[in-house]
Amino acid sequence: MAEEKSAPGGDAAVAQSAGDDNYLTHGKGILSWLFTLDHKRIGVMYLVAILSSFFLGGVFAMLIRAELFTPGQTIMTADTYNKMFTLHGAVMIFLFIIPGIPATLGNFVLPLMLGAKDVALPRLNLASFWLWLIGATFAVVSIIVGAVDTGWTFYTPYSTTTGTAVISMTLGAFILGFSSIFTGLNFIVTIHKMRPEGMTWFKMPLFLWGLYSTAIIQVLATPVLGITLLLLVAERTLGVGIFDPALGGDPVLYQHFFWFYSHPAVYIMIVPAMGIMSELISVFSGKHIFGYRFIAYSSIAIALLSFLVWGHHMFTSGQSSLTNMIFSALTFSVAIPSAVKVFNWLATMYKGSIWLAAPMLYALSFLFLFAIGGLTGLFLGALATDIHLHDTYFVVAHFHYVMFGGTVIAFLGGIHYWWPKLFGRMYSERWAQLSAFLIFVGFNLTFFTQFVMGSHGMPRRYYDYLDEFTAYHQASTVGSGILAVGFLIMAGYLLHSLARGEKAPANPWGGATLEWETTSPPPYYNFAHEMRAGDPYDLEALEWDPSIKGYVRKDPSSVLLGEEGTG
Repeated sequence: MAEEKSAPGGDAAVAQSAGDDNYLTHGKGILSWLFTLDHKRIGVMYLVAILSSFFLGGVFAMLIRAELFTPGQTIMTADTYNKMFTLHGAVMIFLFIIPGIPATLGNFVLPLMLGAKDVALPRLNLASFWLWLIGATFAVVSIIVGAVDTGWTFYTPYSTTTGTAVISMTLGAFILGFSSIFTGLNFIVTIHKMRPEGMTWFKMPLFLWGLYSTAIIQVLATPVLGITLLLLVAERTLGVGIFDPALGGDPVLYQHFFWFYSHPAVYIMIVPAMGIMSELISVFSGKHIFGYRFIAYSSIAIALLSFLVWGHHMFTSGQSSLTNMIFSALTFSVAIPSAVKVFNWLATMYKGSIWLAAPMLYALSFLFLFAIGGLTGLFLGALATDIHLHDTYFVVAHFHYVMFGGTVIAFLGGIHYWWPKLFGRMYSERWAQLSAFLIFVGFNLTFFTQFVMGSHGMPRRYYDYLDEFTAYHQASTVGSGILAVGFLIMAGYLLHSLARGEKAPANPWGGATLEWETTSPPPYYNFAHEMRAGDPYDLEALEWDPSIKGYVRKDPSSVLLGEEGTG
C-alpha cells in the first residue's frame, strides 16, 4: 500500500515547524507500518526484527555455554548440542549480523545524512524488508521441524546426507541473500544520485563511505552464495553429483564457493561498523576526523581485497603450497587498510576533548577488542601457526573478537548515538555506562579464555572435553552470564526511555552531519528545506545552547539551499 506524499516543503514542513508531526505519528495502525515506503519506519521495523533474532541467537549461545559448564552431558544430548551451535551461528550470521547495520542504521540514517527525503528506490526497500521476513520465516520453520546440525557453513557432504532440515534453512539463507542485494543496490543508487549540493565524494560522511563499500560487496558477492546453496539443494534432492565424492562431486569445490562469498561477508559486517566508528570518534573527541581521505580509500580497499582472501579458510584442505602462500600474503595485505583506519582514529582522539558518553565507551571498546581480533587474525593467516590453531577455540575467539567485539559493539555504539534521533527520547546515561562496562567485562571473560584453551588444543564444536579445560569453560560460561546481564540492563533502560525518557533535542551530541539538522524524531519528509552540505566534521560550526540542552549551528543558513550563509 503506497502512502500519499505531499509536495516537498509543504504540509510536512509546516507540521515539523509546529512540532506536532513526526514519522512515528504520521499514519496510524499496523498496516501504515507494514506497507510504509518511509525509510525511517522500515529501518525501525528492521531494528525490531533483527534485535529479536539477536535475542534468539543469544538464547542458543547461553544454552551452549550452559552445556559446556561441565565435561560430559550437562543439560542436553550431543545431537541437541550440534543443533544448538548450528542454530546459534546461522541465526546470528544470516539474520542478525550481516543485515544488522546496513538494514537498520543504514536505512534510517543514510537519506538523512544526504539531506534527502528517502532512498532512491523506496519500493525496493520495502521489498527487501519483506524478503528478509520470508527468509527468516524459512529459518524459524527449519528450527521447528527438526533444526540443522551441520554448522552454519553447511559443509558438504554432511549437509547433503544428514536428516535435519537443511533444505528449508538454506532456502531461507538464499532468500535473505536477495534481501541483502536489494539493500545494496538501493544504497549504491541513492549515494550516486541523491547527494545534496556541496556533497562531493570526499565530503560524504565516512559512515556513508562504509555503507557504499559494503553495498558493493553485497551486490557482487552474494549471488555466489545463492548459486552455491541452490547447487547444494539440487544435489540433496536430485542426487546430482556436485560436491559429494560418493556421487562423483568435490567437497572442496563447495568450500571455494562458500568462502568466496563468506569471507567478503565478514567485511559486509565490519566495514559499516568502521563507518560508525569514524562518526563516534570525531564527535566525542570534539575534533575534526584525522586522515579523512585515507579512511575513505581504506573502506574501498578493504571491499576489493575481501574478494581475494577466501583461500585462507582452506589451508588444511589440500591446496598446493604455492596457493597457500599466495592466500597467506593476500590475507596480510587486508590488515593494511584496517590499520590505517585505526591509526587515524587514534590520531583523531589525540589531544581531543574526550567525552565518555555511552557511544564513546562503545567506540573505545571497539578499538581495544577489534585490535585483539585483528592481531590474532595474523596468527591464523600465517601458514605454520594456522596448522596448529585450525579448528580450535582460538578460531572461535578470534571470530568473536572481530564480529562481536567489532561489529556488534559498533552497532551498539551506533544505536546509542542515533537513539535520540530514532525515537526523540534520551536514555539514562548512568545505566548505559554500567551496561557498557558489564558487556566489556563479560565479553572478555567469555572469549579471552577461549584463546587460551584453543592454543592448548581444545577443538571447537566439541560436545565433551578433557578435565584440563574445565576451568576455562567455566570462566567462559560465567562471562557469558555477565554479558547477558549487561544486555538485559540495556533493554531495560532503552525501553524505559521510550515511555519516560527526557525529550531529545535535535542535536544532543554536537554532530555536524545533516541528520542532526532536523528534529528528533524527524518529520515524515525529513527536512523542511532543501539542504546543502559542507564539511561533515566541522564541529566548530556548532555551539551548545543550554536552553534546549543541545547543539545548534552558529549559522543555520549555511546548510540551507538557496539561503544566504557562510557555508
